[in-house]
Amino acid sequence: MPIANLQIIQGRTPQVKESLIRAVTSAIADTLNAKPESIRVILQEVPPEHWGIGGVSAKELGR
Repeated sequence: MPIANLQIIQGRTPQVKESLIRAVTSAIADTLNAKPESIRVILQEVPPEHWGIGGVSAKELGR
């Protein structure tokens, strides 16, 4: 059972997250010739103040 664990910055709409889950599932199914129902996608949302980019938080960068 393939498992994709993705970390993203908080703030995306439920529709965008559902679209991401569908796209990742499709990519894994196509690449590994796996059944989509056997694939698990886990999204972990990280607050922007906990996401560092070049030594600065994403929040400070306005992301």
